[in-house]
Parts: sequence; structure tokens; C-alpha cells
Amino acid sequence: MRILITGSNGFVGKNLVCELRSKGYEDLYLFDIETEPSLLDSFTKDCEFVFHLAGVNRPKDVDEFMQGNFGFTDILLASLKKNNNTCPVLITSSIQAALDNPYGKSKKAGEDLLFSYAKETGATVHVFRLPNVFGKWCRPNYNSAVATFCHNIARDLPITVNDPEVVMNLVYIDDVLEAFLCALKGDVVKEDGFCRVSTVHTVKLGRIVELLKGFRESRTTLSVPNMANSFEKVLYSTYLSYLPENQFSYPLKMNTDNRGSFTEIIRTAERGQFSVNISKPGITKGNHWHHTKNEKFLVVSGKALIQFRKVGTEEVVDYHVSGEQLEVVDIPPGYTHNIINEGEGDLVTFMWANEPFNPERPDTVFEKV
Repeated sequence: MRILITGSNGFVGKNLVCELRSKGYEDLYLFDIETEPSLLDSFTKDCEFVFHLAGVNRPKDVDEFMQGNFGFTDILLASLKKNNNTCPVLITSSIQAALDNPYGKSKKAGEDLLFSYAKETGATVHVFRLPNVFGKWCRPNYNSAVATFCHNIARDLPITVNDPEVVMNLVYIDDVLEAFLCALKGDVVKEDGFCRVSTVHTVKLGRIVELLKGFRESRTTLSVPNMANSFEKVLYSTYLSYLPENQFSYPLKMNTDNRGSFTEIIRTAERGQFSVNISKPGITKGNHWHHTKNEKFLVVSGKALIQFRKVGTEEVVDYHVSGEQLEVVDIPPGYTHNIINEGEGDLVTFMWANEPFNPERPDTVFEKV
């Protein structure tokens, strides 16, 4: 399918182009502000679908709103009519089209123009009245508070929050793209004549800032967001995309001694603690048991003997494991246990515990296997 995309170098446009290409669409006509204007006539001759994403939302002069959001739409539709092309046209409008401000008026004018075009030509049109869109590649300090907050907080730069109680309606870029691709295939649900993205997040501005600051501190606290919360999940992904390229990595505290090291990677209140344990050759670690705490061991490099003995009994149960055949070993409560490096090199074991270590309630009783 030959697809024309205006505003192809913008935030939504970049994401859409990448998504279409990943889905196998190759005949893409990309038109942006820097494109030779004469190419528009060539593109509208045989395109089979139009994503009209071009628009103005931060002009130097207020008159540019109408020129960019109405004027260029008029030029695009006139070019389609000139070439007798009645392919479907999808346009991105804004919820502000319902408001009485210069930007909203220009968006409303663009909508009305498209609806009139549909009546005149019989072409199928899809008008998406989008709320605030957020996600990777959105320009900070431009027209997205989320992008600005992500960029600044990731760099310890100041942010301005005039009213933390302001409620924002947000849509995530991936959800927008999903709705666009459905429209491309003719599968779209409209409400009052407008297309909408299925998932809209309603969040207070102060909560967004609170979450983003928590993401920044998570490198120190070793916490991770609540991935069961759909908004936190996609906001965290968005935040990470704004990290400075020289700050993708961060150090961890390694607890080292002559036996090796133990390093905590992640800790959560809901899903426990994840760590990596390194043992030198011949070293035995553990020889303790837990009342309630339970663990999972996964040897990823080296050879190990994991031993168990049920407290109050004498029988020892052996498990020989290695990084050559990955297998998880559960560490049940009530069994004293250890792990012995049987190899000639370092033994590397990933360890998960159902709760972060609490020195005031360690739930660890030392007893040799």
C-alpha cells in the first residue's frame, strides 16, 4: 500500500513511520516542512491512504495557527481533488478543537474542512481528537509537559509546576499507533463522528512529577515501578528514553570479602529482592535456614552443589547444578541450605528472595547443613 504521511518528521510521524516499516509497509511518501513542496502533487496522485499529521502548535505568531492547521489541510485536500484521488484520509486534531482559543479554532477549522471534503468527494475520513500524547522522541520544552519533565528530571534540572492538582488526560504513543493501524485496515470505532484512542490515562500533574522523581531515585533505592499499573509502566518507558546517553549505566554496591561478592540489583515491596552472588572456587556460602523467607537460586556460570537438610532431621539432599544447563532451585523455608562452588572458576548465581532483606527482622537462622 502506498501511504502518504505529512508531518513525517514530527513526534507522532517518526513513531508512525518506524511502526509502519516494522509491519512491512515500504511504499511510504514522507512529507514534512523541509520537503520540496512540488512533491505533494506527485504523492497525491497515487497514494492509497493519507496520514495527515502536519500541524502548528507552537508558532511565533498566532496567525500561523490557522495557516498551518487549516491552510495546509486545504492545500492537501485540493491536491487530492486535483488528482481525483478519494483515498481515506486520517487527520490528527486535538481535544482543544472544542475550546475557544486560537489553536483550538484552527484545529476545528481543519476538522470542518475535512468533513466537508468527505461529503463532497465521498472519501472516507478519520478525525482523531487527541488529548496530550506522550512517549519516546517527543521534543522537550516544546508542547509536552511530560517530555519536559522527563528531560529535566533525568538531568536534575529544575521544573515548574504551577498547579499539581491539574488533571491531565494523556494517551501513550503506542496506543495511538495501534489505533492508526486499525484505521488503516478500516477497523475504527467512532464516537460522535470522532475517532478516539481506546486507552486514556487521567492523572494529576503532581502525581506525574512524583512518579518521575521516583524513577530517578530508583537507581539508588533499587526499586522498580509498579508494572501492573498501565500508566506507570508506559511513563517509566518514556522516562528512560530521555536519559542522557552517558548515563544509561549506574553503579551498584558490591558487598565483597575473600569468599567473593553479593550484590543487590532490584528490591520491591511486592515482588521481593533480586541479587547476584559470586563465589570463589571451593567456597561454601549459606548454612542457614528461614522461617518464612524463601528464595530461588539460578547458577548462570560455573558448577555448584546446593545442599539441603530439613531442620530436625539428618538426611542431606544434594543438587548439582551448572551454568551449562540453566535450572532454578527453590529454597523452601525450614531447610538449612548452602551453596558450594565445585568448579575451578568463579560461581555466578542469580538469587531471588520473596522479600527484601530487613536487618531488624532477618529471618535467618545459622545452622550447618
